Amino acid sequence: MTVRTDSVPARNAAPPRTGTGLLIMVLGGLSAVSPFAIDMYAPGFPEIVTSFGTSKTAVQLSLTACLAGLAVGQVVLGPVSDATGRRRLLLAGSGLFSALSLVCAAAPSIAVFDAARLLQGVAGGAGIVIGRAVVSDLFTGAPAARRLTTLSVIGSTAPVLAPVAGGLVLGVGSWRLVFVALAVTGLLLLTAIWAWVPESLPAERRRTGGLPAVLRAMGGLLRRREMAGHLLVMGCGLAALFAYVTGSPFVFEHGYGLSPTQYGLVFATNAVGTVLAGTVFGRLAGRVRLNLLLTVGVAVTVVALATLVTLLAVGVSTFLTTWACLFGLTSGFGLLLPASTTIVLAVGGDAPGAASGMLGGAQFVLGAAAAPLPGALGDTTAMSTAVVVLGCVLLSATALLTLARPWEGHGEPAGPPE
Repeated sequence: MTVRTDSVPARNAAPPRTGTGLLIMVLGGLSAVSPFAIDMYAPGFPEIVTSFGTSKTAVQLSLTACLAGLAVGQVVLGPVSDATGRRRLLLAGSGLFSALSLVCAAAPSIAVFDAARLLQGVAGGAGIVIGRAVVSDLFTGAPAARRLTTLSVIGSTAPVLAPVAGGLVLGVGSWRLVFVALAVTGLLLLTAIWAWVPESLPAERRRTGGLPAVLRAMGGLLRRREMAGHLLVMGCGLAALFAYVTGSPFVFEHGYGLSPTQYGLVFATNAVGTVLAGTVFGRLAGRVRLNLLLTVGVAVTVVALATLVTLLAVGVSTFLTTWACLFGLTSGFGLLLPASTTIVLAVGGDAPGAASGMLGGAQFVLGAAAAPLPGALGDTTAMSTAVVVLGCVLLSATALLTLARPWEGHGEPAGPPE
């Protein structure tokens, strides 16, 4: 069976040698493995502090290093794949991701660990940015929106599920075992790419002109106000997510006395909110305006965190109230992330690799900046984490209203709703 686009031509790309389901499954794995690399070791933060004899902030900076690598990898490799093709970069990225995961597992010091995390992020960025570009190569219109929604839901759920998996691994071994598991996953994805992911960008559609052409394409996209706005909506949303992920192990394990396994269960419940909201988004995409769904998602995140900060400020600091508000936050992400991803790639459809690269860059540059902030002033508390996350979602809402302007309808699929 070959790819079908529901009456939308596949832009002259070569069809996969296998079905659409297998292709999207592999691309979904590529979308998930880097978020897992970012967050899977989060329940082990306290153990890593002890293992390396370092500080909480230094360990949180290892997450920042990975995020910075992901940002660089996506900004560079997305446009490069517009010129060289997709498949070879995907294979190289997965192989290097596995090798660098093993370096993380064997790291003798925090300095080696942080350096390996940076390079691991660069390698992992290939799967995220090029996976989205492959979908843009093969599909357009509503079929593209549905498949990009699938990748976005997987990508936005993975950071929330990753600490759950990490907590389970930590139940049977040390934090180093987490990175061994990531290395094995990378090898499995390498095999799957070789078997099931075709070259989706024919030579005649590749960009020429080298780096100057790449920079011109990215500059042209950034000069569009709606593109800059939606990139900031997405980037600030991811910044909120990563501040939540880096702060929450200390909030729940130290502040509320949970074990790593119990902390993983809290994340599992919050992941349900993300998955349910993403499922709702997938069903409504094509029937309800993407910009309306995006607005609802941003509003839910703002209300959830404003409520949490207010409760903490008046002295209501209980496990259940904090958990409930953060469940609202992750549910809002389930709408915000796939909606903004689909809109950005639609607005930048004339240069999908460049648009996908800037999307990843905005996500992970801002995420890297926000990740260490919950503990920047000393101890990581529920209030410090909530204030940082609230600030990020308020910036996302500001970008939505002033630059993205959802009422203008940018990035909506052409044609009547399905």
